[in-house]
Amino acid sequence: MIISRTPFRISFAGGGSDLRAFYERRTGAVVSTTINKHVYVSVNPRFDHTVRVSYTKTEIVETANQLQHELAREVLQMAGISGGIEIVTIADVPAGTGLGSSSSVTVGILNAVYAYTERFRSAEQLAQQSCHIEIDVIRKPIGKQDQYSAAYGGLNYIEFNPDESVTVQPIICAAKTKRLLESRLLMFFTGVRGDCANILAEQQEDTRKGGDKQEILTEMVDIARGMRDSLQQDDLDSFGVQLHHNWELKKRMNHGISNPAIDRWYEQARRAGAHGGKILGAGGSGFLLLYCEEESQTAVRLAMKAEGLREFPIRFDGQGSRIIYVGRE
Repeated sequence: MIISRTPFRISFAGGGSDLRAFYERRTGAVVSTTINKHVYVSVNPRFDHTVRVSYTKTEIVETANQLQHELAREVLQMAGISGGIEIVTIADVPAGTGLGSSSSVTVGILNAVYAYTERFRSAEQLAQQSCHIEIDVIRKPIGKQDQYSAAYGGLNYIEFNPDESVTVQPIICAAKTKRLLESRLLMFFTGVRGDCANILAEQQEDTRKGGDKQEILTEMVDIARGMRDSLQQDDLDSFGVQLHHNWELKKRMNHGISNPAIDRWYEQARRAGAHGGKILGAGGSGFLLLYCEEESQTAVRLAMKAEGLREFPIRFDGQGSRIIYVGRE
């Protein structure tokens, strides 16, 4: 048996510039970090020739190409496995909550299946192949940041280049700065889960047309660069302002990114003392991330509790996808 552990991520700035419609013209960039919430993938041989994949439901099929689970199907076909295998996925957080879970699952299955076949794949290879499966094969209207975050792990500034290359730059700052940033981030579950495909598809099409959407994303990339620079200079004073500015720009990308309820929660949090925040992922559902100094956190927590939002504590995780168990006969 092989077990992989792959982190989820939270993105601070630049989201949307990792879509091909943007970075094929101008270099995109995001600032994101992986957190201590993971998806675990176990891979084990089957007694017979069939394929069993267990996730929110269980499939047992004769050959891998019959699987409804698109990610597992394409990974097995890429690895040249048609049968005699079992894959089980268990996640700390459900899908549709803005933490890049789909890409973490893809990276995790790839890592586990390759380890099962005694083949090593680097973080770069896992990220590239995950992007190929999700974007080119399955044709999801998504970008590249989730796959690279999951594969590499850590607090990073990630650039997406017109030649399809991706540059992952760890953000080097004092340990105290990272701990302080971590302590000032509050996350609350909105109670809403959703599929962001429609939002992303519209955003991709609008971005491809150019005009103001390209300019908005260019400004968001500038924010990501500024956020990287501030963190590397151990300066957190501007972080909340940058987070807020990025959210205001992001809402202009698509009408589905926010809604009256999200706007109300965000404004309540700001009145209570949060400096900035955003809905994680493409928007419309999932988790509300807030940046708030310690002296205002009690007031923010009470305000969010009054709105019916549940806090979801997190910590940073500096590791990308890892094989955490190898069992041999």
